[in-house]
Amino acid sequence: MNRLKQVLLIGVAVAAVGILASLVATPAEGHIAETGRASDVTLNLVAYSTPKDAYAKLIPAFQATTGHNGVSFNQSYGPSETQAQAVVNGLPADVVEFSLQLDMDTLVKAGLVAPTWNHNAYHGFVTRSVVVLIVRKGNPKHIHGWDDLVKPGIQVITPNPFTSGGARWNILAAYGAQLKEGKTPAQAVTYLHQLFRRVVVQDSSARNALNTFLGGKGDVLITYENEAIYARQHGFDGSWIVPPATIRIENPIAVLKNSPHRDLANTFVNFLYTPTAQKLFADAGYRPVLKSALAGHSFPVPKQLFDINFFGGWDRAQKKFFDRNTGIMAQIENSLGH
Repeated sequence: MNRLKQVLLIGVAVAAVGILASLVATPAEGHIAETGRASDVTLNLVAYSTPKDAYAKLIPAFQATTGHNGVSFNQSYGPSETQAQAVVNGLPADVVEFSLQLDMDTLVKAGLVAPTWNHNAYHGFVTRSVVVLIVRKGNPKHIHGWDDLVKPGIQVITPNPFTSGGARWNILAAYGAQLKEGKTPAQAVTYLHQLFRRVVVQDSSARNALNTFLGGKGDVLITYENEAIYARQHGFDGSWIVPPATIRIENPIAVLKNSPHRDLANTFVNFLYTPTAQKLFADAGYRPVLKSALAGHSFPVPKQLFDINFFGGWDRAQKKFFDRNTGIMAQIENSLGH
């Protein structure tokens, strides 16, 4: 077993233990002293599947700041929609970070996150990314853009759009790119039908999809740019393509209204916007929201970069594409017998 596979298998096992611990463990009782020092406090961090390695550096950096060496963290990582629903169902959480705003809206509607969660200079987003195409060493199938994914014989990996936030970004990137090429909405839907005929595995999350691809399945993986960088940092010898037309990914973060350590949780979230933390995010492959943290990093700018507003916002995109009964993806999955 090569080093990369060992790292990924260990990461999956640790994530599973973390989720179990967060479900059964009672957060340590703590307090904030009058001096503002945190002593023996446990914060519960619930996030989507990919930023675990970033937080492995961010949490120690926060603990090294004045008065926070006594703060510990329970961490849970998994498919974005699944994580949001778990919090609604009672999974302990002080801080949540999701793949997409739609999942944060779920917590707002449940009364767990304040409607003002995004009232900061960065609209509540802590990192950004773009959708890319990861290919194998030497790009043997000659994949250079979206059109190549629907050619005969191509095997595509992308997660399940009904559990994974990353999958939804991927689908919107593919559809939007067709419109940017001058195709009609009907032609863009036809493209999605053709694309999903090439999809051989739909894992529950972006990280699981990466594991499947690195395990040898598929010719191309549609995913976050930060996942491609993560794979490279852990020994993957393939490459990735940033399509000329792709979508800007924005990842939201917030503090729970009912957090027993709300002030400390806000302090942690505020820390994540500092130059130190944003640089650590950038080192882990995420596009920082703080421009100064881009120094030393080279993130290509796609020629036709669009965002969720291109689709009228998440509410409209969710209804049109991802409604489990009437959405475009439900129709496509049903037509394929899934």
